[in-house]
Parts: sequence; C-alpha cells; structure tokens
Amino acid sequence: MERELLLLGLLRRHSMHGYQLHEVIQRSLASCADLKKPTAYALLERMAQRGWLTAHEEPAPERGRPPRTRYTLTPDGEAAYHRLLRENLATYQPATFPGETGLAFLDTLPPAEARALLQDRRALLADALAAASAAPPHEGALQIVVDHQRHHLRSELAWLDSLLARLPAQGDITS
Repeated sequence: MERELLLLGLLRRHSMHGYQLHEVIQRSLASCADLKKPTAYALLERMAQRGWLTAHEEPAPERGRPPRTRYTLTPDGEAAYHRLLRENLATYQPATFPGETGLAFLDTLPPAEARALLQDRRALLADALAAASAAPPHEGALQIVVDHQRHHLRSELAWLDSLLARLPAQGDITS
C-alpha cells in the first residue's frame, strides 16, 4: 500500500517517466521510502494493468537509447490514490528500527568495544542529522516528511546519548 501510494501521489502531481520517479524519490523522499528501481517498475506495470495509470511509450531523447514510458494517473488511479491515502493516514504502523537486533546482544561484547561501536553509530547519526538539517525547504506537504525525519534523527541521537551515558566504562553492560 505504501509504495503504491507514493507512486500515485507523485504521478498525481504530473506524469513522469520511471527514472524521473526514481530520482524524485531518491532526492526528496529516501527518508520515508525504500523503493528500488526494479520494484518501482513492477509496481508501475501492475498499476497500469489495474487501470490506475496509462503508460505511453515515447522515443528516447538521445539516439541509441531505449524508448521511455511516461506514466499518467487515470480517474481510477485518482480514486485508488485517495483510498490509499485515507487508509495510510488513519492507520498506525508500528515502527521497526534497523540495527535494533544488535542492541539486544550488546551485553555480549566487552564494554569498551560496545561503547566504541555505539560511538561510530552516533557519528553516522550526527552526519545524517546534519545532512537532513542542511536540506533546502521542500514544496508543500513534502516538508512534513523532512521535518519528521529531522525529529526522528534528533530523538534517536538523544536516545543514543542516554544509552552511552548509562554504559559502564568497564564491567557488565547490564548493571
């Protein structure tokens, strides 16, 4: 549902080629969407088969390149978009956090090593927050996604700092 909503929402703004969709997602929405090109193309094809999109093949702008397919939202696609949007906004999806599994086994490492690894994680998190904070303002509601990502990164950084403060310099991590 999430990925279809993403593609329909972007195509609702204007028709695009598959690679344009991928560029927009990678440039502006990577924080909320993990959508690989092959998956996006498979979804676009499936949505076209459902009648949610029309697919028009256009000649390539450069000689020797394959033709491109431009996708456009149909009235059925507009209805599907609104249905998916309403479902998405009204539904709570529990968050899962990549990297959480390692925390469950943190106590199996020597404390100094655990602390050093978490400091590495902290540096990466701080870099991600700096990059998100440096992002230019986005149009309309896309800014909400950027603001949510920044909020999450700040919260995660604060949580990690509190964990590092609780970790002993030596001895048992669980004490």
